[in-house]
Amino acid sequence: MVEHLSKETFLEKVSNYEQNKDWKFEGDLPCIIDFYADWCGPCKMVAPILDELSNEYKGKVNIYKVDTEKERDLAGAFGIRSIPSMLFVPMDNKPQMSVGALPKDGIVKAMNDVLSVS
Repeated sequence: MVEHLSKETFLEKVSNYEQNKDWKFEGDLPCIIDFYADWCGPCKMVAPILDELSNEYKGKVNIYKVDTEKERDLAGAFGIRSIPSMLFVPMDNKPQMSVGALPKDGIVKAMNDVLSVS
């Protein structure tokens, strides 16, 4: 199930970027964070794909969503200027950002390449 994050839950489950200057991942599974807005057409196209993937990769990857309208601080902290933007967060490496709506096979490829999940 895709989980919506507030700034508070992001600091807890992904990274407390306010405390740590260097990236420090707090999660127990690699994750994808979808920065979106309700009015965004491409975001609406990606949403069902992320729902599918959250079921297919349950227990392997956490998929989170951040509403850029409600969580402006969080979007600003990651320099989100265009949506959808997806942050792929591996367990022990730096996260990588992808901007734009990716098709399912593009997201799966990033999961394999960046998150080392198959």
